[in-house]
Amino acid sequence: MKAALITGASRGIGAGCALAFAREGYHVGVNHRSSAADAEQIAQQCRELGVEAEIFAADVADAGEAHAMVEHFVERFGRIDVLVNNAGGALRMPPGGFIDMPTEYWDGQIALNLSAASYCAQAAARSMVAQEVPGAIVNISSIHGDVTWVRRKALPYSAAKAGLNMLTKSLGVELIEYGINVNCIAPGLIHTKALDRYSERDLNGFNRKIPFGAGGTPADIAELAVFLADKSKSRFIVGQTITVDGGQSIDGAIDSMLDDPF
Repeated sequence: MKAALITGASRGIGAGCALAFAREGYHVGVNHRSSAADAEQIAQQCRELGVEAEIFAADVADAGEAHAMVEHFVERFGRIDVLVNNAGGALRMPPGGFIDMPTEYWDGQIALNLSAASYCAQAAARSMVAQEVPGAIVNISSIHGDVTWVRRKALPYSAAKAGLNMLTKSLGVELIEYGINVNCIAPGLIHTKALDRYSERDLNGFNRKIPFGAGGTPADIAELAVFLADKSKSRFIVGQTITVDGGQSIDGAIDSMLDDPF
């Protein structure tokens, strides 16, 4: 049976991906950094769907931990068919603008939102090539790889996501010769617990600025991830970043949100 490893899968989009792959019959690895209880809950929900699931604690922004996690996953399930690089996010933003930005803030955002995906992809690709597994790597980026949050000093987040989009192109070209498809999804506003800090009024304001009329759900991203991992349906899609945002990033629709990142 095939096996899928999803980083940052204890909640939100990552949890949605874990459950979506479980429904498709994949054994699932649920990565978390410090949310063991939440991760175990998602793993148990996957098991209830009839597959095996384990949690893997690792800070994927650390190369050693990322590589070790993939190795442990392969030891547990015998192979890795799919890697979903979902771990990421805009860390708490310090006050001030770019000229005041601490170097540590930049380094942390690049490590979490770009380097982590590279570390995990390298380890997964090595295993896939060694075992001749025609696998798939799906990166989760953001519409902010194209539209920045400069007013809230999320510049490094946007730069990292833009880098992830280009990493996807480069890996897509390099790894397809081994039968490994690499693609990327760029979500817009997705309703997860991360939005709990906003009032209903704020959320209604966000939704009104989206042509679709509302934000998406983790399932909107997860189902596309499953599709991109299915070679019978997506074999000719290579190195692409697919935007899933209800039209949010079209024609400047997001410009007025720069003061209210989500």
